[in-house]
Amino acid sequence: MSVIVRDDGFHADDYKGAALDLAQDLMPGDLPTDFQSVDLIRIAFPSSADGRGFTLARHLRARGYKGRLRAKGHVLADQYAMARRCGFDEVEISDDLAARQPAHQWTFRADWQDHDYRSRLKA
Repeated sequence: MSVIVRDDGFHADDYKGAALDLAQDLMPGDLPTDFQSVDLIRIAFPSSADGRGFTLARHLRARGYKGRLRAKGHVLADQYAMARRCGFDEVEISDDLAARQPAHQWTFRADWQDHDYRSRLKA
């Protein structure tokens, strides 16, 4: 099983449709161009030390993807704010990781918009 993390805490997976799964080692130039009809894209995070999935999320959003974007795998609570800033809507983690890092550790970082340095630069 897995747990879906959103800004308001832990949730069960409510998505029942087909998703497009992308590997973290996909080069941004190799991203699919026909993703607009896809409701959910999941990007793999096999290790918390591998940040390539964050780059893919930014590229997808920059190319106009408006659907649900999910980081799947070994993302830590400390990385949640970065995931949201990069364009992820949610994070899918294992039950084991959810037990080691309970919901309050994730919601503590849900104020990611309040501390976004880029928004301060626009002023």
